[in-house]
Amino acid sequence: MHKYIEFTLYKIPILLPLPPMNSEDKRLFLLDAYALIFRGYYAFIKSPRINSKGLNTSAIMGFTNSLLDVLKREQPTHIAVVFDVGQATVRTVDYDQYKANRDETPEAIKIAVPYIQEILKALCIPVLFAEGYEADDVIGTLAQKAEERGFTTYMVTPDKDFAQLVTDKIKMYRPPAFGKGIEIWGVEEVKAKFEVDHPMQVVDFLGMMGDSVDNIPGLPGVGEKTAKKFIKDYGSLENLLEHTHELKGKLKANIEANKELGILSKKLATILTDAPVEFDEEDLTMCAPNIERVKELFMELEFRQLLENFYRTFNLETQVTEKAKTVSQLAVQASLFGENEVAPSELTSESYYKEIDTYDHLYQLVEGKMGRKLLLDKLLKQPEVCFDTETTGLNALSAELVGISFSFEQGKGYYIPFPDNFDEAKSIIEEFNPFFESESVLKIGHNLKYDYKVLYKYGIEPKGKSFDTMVAHYLLNPDMRHGMDVLSETYLQYKPVSIESLIGKKGKNQKLFSEVELEQQKEYAVEDADITLQLKHFFAPQLPEVNAQKLFEEIEMPLMEVLSDMEIEGIRLDTDVLAEQSVKITADIVELEKKIYADAGVEFNLNSPKQLGEILFDQLQLDSKAKKTSTGQYATGEEVLTKLRDKHPIINDILDYRQLQKLKSTYVDALPKEVSPDTKRVHTTFSQTVAATGRLASVNPNLQNIPIRSEQGREIRKAFVARDENHVLVSADYSQIELRIIAELSEDPKMLESFRNGEDIHRSTAANVFKVALEEVTREQRSHAKTVNFGIIYGVSAFGLSEQTGLSRSESKQLIDAYYETYPILKKYMEGQIQTAREQGYVETILGRRRYLKDINSRNAVVRSHAERNAVNAPIQGSAADIIKIAMINLQKNLKENFKTKMLLQVHDELVFDVPKDELEIVQPIIKQTMESAVKMSVPIEVEIGVGQNWLEAH
Repeated sequence: MHKYIEFTLYKIPILLPLPPMNSEDKRLFLLDAYALIFRGYYAFIKSPRINSKGLNTSAIMGFTNSLLDVLKREQPTHIAVVFDVGQATVRTVDYDQYKANRDETPEAIKIAVPYIQEILKALCIPVLFAEGYEADDVIGTLAQKAEERGFTTYMVTPDKDFAQLVTDKIKMYRPPAFGKGIEIWGVEEVKAKFEVDHPMQVVDFLGMMGDSVDNIPGLPGVGEKTAKKFIKDYGSLENLLEHTHELKGKLKANIEANKELGILSKKLATILTDAPVEFDEEDLTMCAPNIERVKELFMELEFRQLLENFYRTFNLETQVTEKAKTVSQLAVQASLFGENEVAPSELTSESYYKEIDTYDHLYQLVEGKMGRKLLLDKLLKQPEVCFDTETTGLNALSAELVGISFSFEQGKGYYIPFPDNFDEAKSIIEEFNPFFESESVLKIGHNLKYDYKVLYKYGIEPKGKSFDTMVAHYLLNPDMRHGMDVLSETYLQYKPVSIESLIGKKGKNQKLFSEVELEQQKEYAVEDADITLQLKHFFAPQLPEVNAQKLFEEIEMPLMEVLSDMEIEGIRLDTDVLAEQSVKITADIVELEKKIYADAGVEFNLNSPKQLGEILFDQLQLDSKAKKTSTGQYATGEEVLTKLRDKHPIINDILDYRQLQKLKSTYVDALPKEVSPDTKRVHTTFSQTVAATGRLASVNPNLQNIPIRSEQGREIRKAFVARDENHVLVSADYSQIELRIIAELSEDPKMLESFRNGEDIHRSTAANVFKVALEEVTREQRSHAKTVNFGIIYGVSAFGLSEQTGLSRSESKQLIDAYYETYPILKKYMEGQIQTAREQGYVETILGRRRYLKDINSRNAVVRSHAERNAVNAPIQGSAADIIKIAMINLQKNLKENFKTKMLLQVHDELVFDVPKDELEIVQPIIKQTMESAVKMSVPIEVEIGVGQNWLEAH
């Protein structure tokens, strides 16, 4: 294997010596491929990395990050990545249920593996496996063979099972996770972690307690604490089984009845060290990567930051971009290919990205009244202009202008700096009022709502049409990130200047943008406007191609201005109400703690999942097959605890405790801190570009997720109050809008008839499903029908319905079957939606908003069924979102022109208004009529109106 880096000089291959990594000692790093791949995938599970082609790259990115971290941090002399291939037949022959309870591998991981193997090939890192054996066995075998040759081996894996292999020359290398750094477990660390005398006893520990992840049964009733005690007392599993007469009660009976199961469990947990693999030092030696191939793969995957990481890891930033040291060195290398001598000044890198230093541009600083006047004249002559504000902070309502940039031609732009004095800055920006108020000039920006809110402070209210590249991209590719830097690198192959390079990283030493040298301010600011202008030209032609032009121009862009007004307005908060509630909730939390400790028989840290798991599953033994997390502790999430509600009263108390803790920390104690010192109101931000369905999201603070079902959650709404005694809050809420939409879309005659007759849809459904007269429907029947009505469009299963209603699984199935018999056209519509999604890859709302479903034809049943549920519910959720958006646009236009009433909040299907009492009688019917007529449907849309001094009263 050659130890050279290859790159191109005017398309001539040139070889430079690879810098030595670390040759003082012989160190072998063996990476457990699938453990790191799964870890990488789940690290991004709440925010998957989806590229512009719709590919989920989470697993590839997570694994590659871990790999590069090892290479950069450790500079290994020898390395390999070990994969599982096929079934681990060496274990399934003994126990056919080994790993049988594992979920099917996510589709994204199946797709990721070939990419990862290509990346490893390009990095010149060997891939190893042994048919019928697990990666653990291959790593164990190689580690011991390497130890015999004098190597120190690091097993790179988060899997604790490898601890059994640890010796003085074999160590576990656990990659960084959950904010922790790397952990290297040697003999002493393993002894301390597992409370054993020797790492080999780890396998006895595993055999005793079993492993729910691998479906290793273990000894019934033996958890982590008990296993550690047995290891201390008996040293091994076999010795424990010989001394069961010393045990007592149920535990003794369990272990004696399952001795063979214990022996089998230990065998299954033992990592083999005789797998059919040879140790070849030369084959495992670290060698040079194929730079061009790595770059090609990373570009295809859109791994911009990882590419930079790759360059840094292999020291290519200097080796590829620096001039060669001497002419003679280059001459010798070039002569290998029969070329003439090349001057060192001609050796340059072929970077994939353009950057400001290599980009032909002209950015001009504009100072002085005459310069600004000339620029204004130019702006007013343009059909479209991109502008971008530079400010003192991220909060638009408190930030002040530092500068503003304009661009209307690629590669060119202008920057106007502002003085620190607010009044002076205001007088300068007011000079550009003719531009902002011009109806003929299209205003372009990225996240324009921020700029509009900043300008509002200076008395500037832009008019005319606008084009927000962030919103445009959201309509084109809703599942991808929409930051300007990401879009620039993805679509323009241009890497913008990072703000951190100018002001430093977050922290006390970070400076303000206004403190940056003026020339750097200008280059950074105008670059943003220039890039955004180019993105507009890239995205605009694509909008009609995906049927999004009308959505963009008639809904999303007008809505952006409506949201800007609402965010500026804010809502008044009575902090005294929350202070009282904080005291009450604290007292309730203390009472719950006492009850929980009494049931547990011991005090412990209720907020520690580890300690809670030990109490529930080791001490109280509520579930002998309790699941564990990747870190080896019991899973104690809400989903796990909810299933145990009937097992012990402690569970309900723990769930109530958690809910109160969350209410207190997230809302009761946090909301008063969000009150603006300037306006004395709370100003949330509504994001248009988060939910792929089209729904708005509320952030900083989130006012959409305040619980409404619990009494304590409802009490929080009391704190949101009208402006003063002369105003009231009005809440306008769409009634059962999603069910009305599905009736409209499916055209199911029975559903349509119920709504047209003004019937209670849940009572009507119950009458049809349970085959009773409308007036004979019981409260319980109506409740079950309501659960099915809302659940069916989200693909509720018999199991899920059973969980929600308390019915048995067979009763739930009968209820679902009866529902589909009642509404056969609805069922046919749902099946048709799935088929449509399979054929075209997306579904649409009433107004043509698309939801792309890349997994609709996945071979993974779990992944595919999730996409199928989205095929049904996305058009419903999205249509509801579109309807309320249209209502907001129409209402705001009317209110702004004719009334003092202000629209304050949008919470799912509800709008909240601040209404002067003397406008209430006029405005109420206008709100109701405007919302009900937002979209013409054959199903009547109904809106319920409430009035009160606070939000709870009004809702």
